[in-house]
Amino acid sequence: MTQIDHQIHSLRPDASGSKAFKIIAFLYGIAAYLVFFVTILYAIGFVTGLVVPKTIDMGTDTPAAEALIVDLLLMTLFAVQHSVMARQGFKAWWTQFVPKPIERSTYVLFASLSLLLLFWQWRPLPPLVWDVANPGLAVTLITLSFAGWLLVFTSTFIINHFELFGLHQVANHLAGKRAEPPRFKTPLLYKFVRHPIYLGFIIAFWAAPTMTAGHLLFAAVTTAYIFVGIALEEHDLVALFGDEYRQYKQRVSMLIPWRKSV
Repeated sequence: MTQIDHQIHSLRPDASGSKAFKIIAFLYGIAAYLVFFVTILYAIGFVTGLVVPKTIDMGTDTPAAEALIVDLLLMTLFAVQHSVMARQGFKAWWTQFVPKPIERSTYVLFASLSLLLLFWQWRPLPPLVWDVANPGLAVTLITLSFAGWLLVFTSTFIINHFELFGLHQVANHLAGKRAEPPRFKTPLLYKFVRHPIYLGFIIAFWAAPTMTAGHLLFAAVTTAYIFVGIALEEHDLVALFGDEYRQYKQRVSMLIPWRKSV
């Protein structure tokens, strides 16, 4: 779910593919997207503690050490899947077995399933780190968290939401169209920060009126993973766009708007 996936993922639909396969691939892409959509909606409730049946502070009571190990393993599984499958070397190998038109949808599906596993098996760590008693401040923090989620969704649509999550590729394949070559673009929010999607996630995870040890663990580990993901992503972007991206890095801050890039 990142800028590089939008910019460097360029599929060339197989014009010789059968009509039946194109339809099946299209339906598969829709199914993968629907799984993602349900997963991201659940993620909002999971982190904010609203609506969903199991949140970040709910689950099986287990000893703290066991909960810590299980939660770290779940987050590591997601991080490894999300990072490894996004690398170009893995894609080159992976598409020997998975048809290119559905590669992106398959990546999205696997990422969604690993997140659903995390939600299902997550172990709470209930000790409080902070608990905001002031109702006005508590509402402000939860509003800020939702603003972070809004930033995530807005940023995906600014680049190309449906390409980012695989629908554009399967639709092109169904229509027999070839994807355009990747071009370096910095629309709207990307003129102020290089990674507004990641910024939105950080805001969403940390803006919590009640912060338990489990929520803190989740926020801290995912934030650390975000910085690792940025490093990997920007390495690929420099390889793809060269000096154009290097100049962008010098001109625009990584995550903090209007902050001088270093």
